[in-house]
Amino acid sequence: MTGSQAARGIDTSKPHSARMYDYYLGGKDHFEVDKHAAEKVAEAYPGIFACATENRAFMHRATRVLAREHGIRQWLDIGTGIPTEPNLHQVAQAIVPQARVVYADNDPLVLKYAETLMRSAPEGRTTYIHADANDADALLSAPELSEVLDLSQPVALSLNALLHFITDAQDPYGLVGRLMEALPSGSALAISHCTPDFDPATWEKVTRIYVDSGTPVQFRSRVDVERFFTGLDLLEPGISVGHRWRPDPDSGREGEELTDATVSLWAGVGIKP
Repeated sequence: MTGSQAARGIDTSKPHSARMYDYYLGGKDHFEVDKHAAEKVAEAYPGIFACATENRAFMHRATRVLAREHGIRQWLDIGTGIPTEPNLHQVAQAIVPQARVVYADNDPLVLKYAETLMRSAPEGRTTYIHADANDADALLSAPELSEVLDLSQPVALSLNALLHFITDAQDPYGLVGRLMEALPSGSALAISHCTPDFDPATWEKVTRIYVDSGTPVQFRSRVDVERFFTGLDLLEPGISVGHRWRPDPDSGREGEELTDATVSLWAGVGIKP
């Protein structure tokens, strides 16, 4: 599908999770229907803006840790979302210019901006696959992936704020297992996942808003998120609330009051033995 085909394929009659996320981050790539749904979420859960911001910050930190401390030079980022700088490849290539990144998403609006995701450092490579996150085999067999990633070498699988859009009926654990099975020893899994653990009543309201707008969701507990890392070696500090996973003292956000309930995001990184 080309960018122009993607633009024609955008459905503006109902909200889309990627465009709502763009609204939470203060972006401009959303429509009135997305803004309306996102504002309903914010009315029920004012922390959604901090949650989105901390999710993005976790992705940056996890990428830097994997590049600096674990020698990762390749990433597969599924559920990429609308580009927001710095994108994952910019974070990785700032440390390792030869880093290679494959992005995957099924939103036509993301495809429209795919060119932004492919502005790689000259030493590295990036590409974008328009694909359904639920179809692991189609993703792994995509020619674009094999052109950029060497699956005989470690790859970081990045699933940020994706898995709560895959319900148990869609077998998210089987999906993650199939993807990690295809990656060699030394590969990594980075996950962030919204949770109702700190305020179940509020997250029940958020769930209803998404489901009523046509987007199935399943927000999970810490125990359920930790299950995605079965068989992997979790990096310290294990499964943590997003802003507590290796916080960056140089972020310029010292003194900012963030509670676990405000962020309501579990995050973790594991290494495949």
